[in-house]
Amino acid sequence: MVRTRFAPSPTGYLHVGGLRTALYCYLFARKNNGKFILRIEDTDQKRFVEGAVENLLKTLEWVGLTYDEGPHKDKGFGPYVQSERTGLYRQHVEILLEKGAAYRCFCTAERLEEMREKQTRLKQAPMYDRTCLKLSKEEIAQKMESGIPFVIRQKIPHGEKLMFKDQIRGIVTFDSNTIDDQVLMKSDNFPTYHLANVVDDHFMEITHVIRGEEWLPSTPKHIFLYTAFDWKPPEFAHLPLLLNMDKTKLSKRQGDVSVEDYIQKGYGREAIINFIAMLGWHPGGGTEQEMFTLEELIEKFSIEQIHKAGAVFDLEKLNWFNFQWNKRKYTDKLQQMAKEIQSDCEIRVTEKNEKIFKFSTPEKEKMFTEIRGEILYEMAKQYLPNQWRDAGERFSKSLITVEEKILKNASESAVNLKFYFEPGPLNMGLVLSEKMKVDKTTAAKALQKSREALTNLENFESMEEIKSCLMQVVAELGYKNGQVFWPVRVALTNEQFTPGVFEVIWALGKEETLKRLGEALNSLQV
Repeated sequence: MVRTRFAPSPTGYLHVGGLRTALYCYLFARKNNGKFILRIEDTDQKRFVEGAVENLLKTLEWVGLTYDEGPHKDKGFGPYVQSERTGLYRQHVEILLEKGAAYRCFCTAERLEEMREKQTRLKQAPMYDRTCLKLSKEEIAQKMESGIPFVIRQKIPHGEKLMFKDQIRGIVTFDSNTIDDQVLMKSDNFPTYHLANVVDDHFMEITHVIRGEEWLPSTPKHIFLYTAFDWKPPEFAHLPLLLNMDKTKLSKRQGDVSVEDYIQKGYGREAIINFIAMLGWHPGGGTEQEMFTLEELIEKFSIEQIHKAGAVFDLEKLNWFNFQWNKRKYTDKLQQMAKEIQSDCEIRVTEKNEKIFKFSTPEKEKMFTEIRGEILYEMAKQYLPNQWRDAGERFSKSLITVEEKILKNASESAVNLKFYFEPGPLNMGLVLSEKMKVDKTTAAKALQKSREALTNLENFESMEEIKSCLMQVVAELGYKNGQVFWPVRVALTNEQFTPGVFEVIWALGKEETLKRLGEALNSLQV
């Protein structure tokens, strides 16, 4: 049976690279009817962060990666936290010492630093010089009796060419003379990653180790350990690096790197999983499909389709996935609600694949508007002030006018909606525009005529009638469209970039629209 494992260290929030590793392990296990195991590698006590394990479990649950075995799910291979398995590591490091595959090293930190500095000056690769390998049994016993601290190092067999097949990179070859005698057990009696990793993978019967490319140089050390124990190594697959847009290694310096950051910014789980899955993998087969549910990813996934080259973390692509998934879920809800309001609701699909809903009466149209607003509010409510809801119908309509922006990223909803509820004092410099050929006289005439025309307009529920009303003002004044629409929109919003003027008037309603136009006219006359 296929058994994969995700083995993070509890040193902070889950990195997006860690989520990709977890996802690929999960997909491969599910695709092959295997088991996905979660193991916590907390042997580096100096880097342990309180609460990191709880956050990790919470994040994996949020994205939908359910593990079969792990903390709180012991299926006979536990415990699944390495600090609870230290006896097993000490037992097996003793086996390595007895076999001559490991040795005690008493070198001080100062001596090791001097050694590395000398090697650097001589342009040699920094490696342990095996000074303590030359110690006699008597010298070792004397140092231990004296209480001199020591670590246990792996004795790498020299003079060998190690070859193994990586599931992504093919045949990989290492010269054993270039491999350092890695520390296996630290002076605090805690194992390093290398020993604990191999022992755990063996006893948890892991068949496939899927991990980041940065661990590729460590793989020969691990294979030598498997050989020393007379164990069969698992299959290895090393994932490509995640890169910034400038092709440097993904880092916090150029943007967010934790999954928690993106969750807090309003990205949906489907978008995050879909985006992460495509960072270095493609289903192949000539398909142009990009949007996949988790179930579809399980069906399509194969290690053979993982690329060797680094994968660029393109935030714009994540935004695209988030918009597409939000739009799909939103449209599905709208279609369901439209049918509940009116069983024979007319649904037209535009050339851009947009769905337009037509109802038989204004009352049902209004009901649908309220429902649309409620659905959008549910998506954005954690980012919006509660008091804005007091605006009633204006609140629902305002959400609809920035619908696309909410679907793209709900976390910016308050910024995009603020002008509807807190417009602030009129910026006269914005009203007057040389580009739009709007001076003070032009603005005053446009606002006055528009206010008069809108005062006489009865139906503010129809954007078409609002448009027709303002187009009549343009014709009467002999102005260009922008000479009317620009000052009216800025007077209503006090912003340079907003939804169109017809949408803004529809959302604000008659009373608020006339009020704001009147205030703008008063400002122009001062």
